[in-house]
Amino acid sequence: MRSNELILYRNFENREILDDAAFILSGDTGSGEGARNRMNSFTGSLIELAVKCGYEGNLWQAYLTHLIVNDENAYSTSCEIRGSVAGTINDVALSDFSIFREMFAIDLGELDKLCGTKNAGMLSCYKGTDTGSKAFNKRIRDRVMELRDQLCAAGTDKDFMDTATAFYKEFGVGRFGLNKAFRIVHEGDEAVIVPITNMTHIYLEDLVGYESAKRKLIDNTEAFIEGRPCNNCLLFGDAGTGKSSSVKGLLNRYYERGLRMIEIYRHQLRDLSDVISQIKDRNYRFIILMDDLSFEDYETDYKYLKAVIEGGLERKPENVLIYATSNRRHIVREKYSDRLDRDEELHSNDTVAEKLSLSYRFGVTVYFGRPDKKQYDGIVTALAKRYGIEMDEDELLLEADRWELSHGGLSGRTAQQFIDHLRGRSDK
Repeated sequence: MRSNELILYRNFENREILDDAAFILSGDTGSGEGARNRMNSFTGSLIELAVKCGYEGNLWQAYLTHLIVNDENAYSTSCEIRGSVAGTINDVALSDFSIFREMFAIDLGELDKLCGTKNAGMLSCYKGTDTGSKAFNKRIRDRVMELRDQLCAAGTDKDFMDTATAFYKEFGVGRFGLNKAFRIVHEGDEAVIVPITNMTHIYLEDLVGYESAKRKLIDNTEAFIEGRPCNNCLLFGDAGTGKSSSVKGLLNRYYERGLRMIEIYRHQLRDLSDVISQIKDRNYRFIILMDDLSFEDYETDYKYLKAVIEGGLERKPENVLIYATSNRRHIVREKYSDRLDRDEELHSNDTVAEKLSLSYRFGVTVYFGRPDKKQYDGIVTALAKRYGIEMDEDELLLEADRWELSHGGLSGRTAQQFIDHLRGRSDK
């Protein structure tokens, strides 16, 4: 097995599986017990990966496909979203893919013969035990399995390469390729972008009302996706009016066109420059979402955000926008005393301007106001129809009125909670 001859596809996670296979096929496995231990390690690692990712069938081929899908190298990242590229790198990639095609053809039974084991059967026709598991993303699993079957059917090395390249163009590569949304975790001093694998599937069509607000948001986002001039966006207004849901709806609408979203919390603003440096050269469009953003007057972390949005020496990359939601139009709390000249600060107007400057750096502001009674009734009626709740309309609206009186007042969130209450009651 020529895995040591790979040039571009070298730095894998789960590399030990490939090393175990290469060692076994080398024939230099030593004693019978040592060979069996190596084969058992190989088998156990493949099964662990299968359980984690939901893979079935030939696990060796699933593993190789997993490597191709997830390896972010000079070729795969150049092809993501854009497709095939020109240049010498194609010759290097073709050499690597020819080695992958050889590895796809390895007979697992041959490994058993070399090690004196009987593991090939379970590895060739592996069946998952829990089809309803939430441990993995089924959409991603299905796409990887489909690619595996296509690679197995490739008649030549060039066909094999073209199949992988077409996958990169349609879905991308690595963590950004198949996942929609991400969050930030710390590993030591490093900010690491990790996928959110179990996200809420909200669509803009599901949000009743606020058509002008949604249109303003859609227009700005479509300009961003298409590479036209656009602005960072602040969604502000009353609680429960659909600000966060609208942004999540954008992700589901534009994911297929290369939109990705990274959620950053207020305490992670110091990592913002690091995060942007990790995504600025990728062929995706990233919205950095700051949900429920606000600062007290004594907090100063908002200055990190100001520097990134506008004002640093390095220009914000064209593939990055910042969307923030807040209940406040002016994100940094401003006290009445800031506007008076009675305190100790000599230039109080400068204090006011400093606190307002963050909000002014969002070129698009979208207001989500609390609905009036008629709008609230319309939201309740539309949601009831969508979920198939059969109830006399007058009775429905009367109960909705009673519900909102004790559940936070008129808002889209209150209406949704009321409908969920009725659905749960009818399912008993």
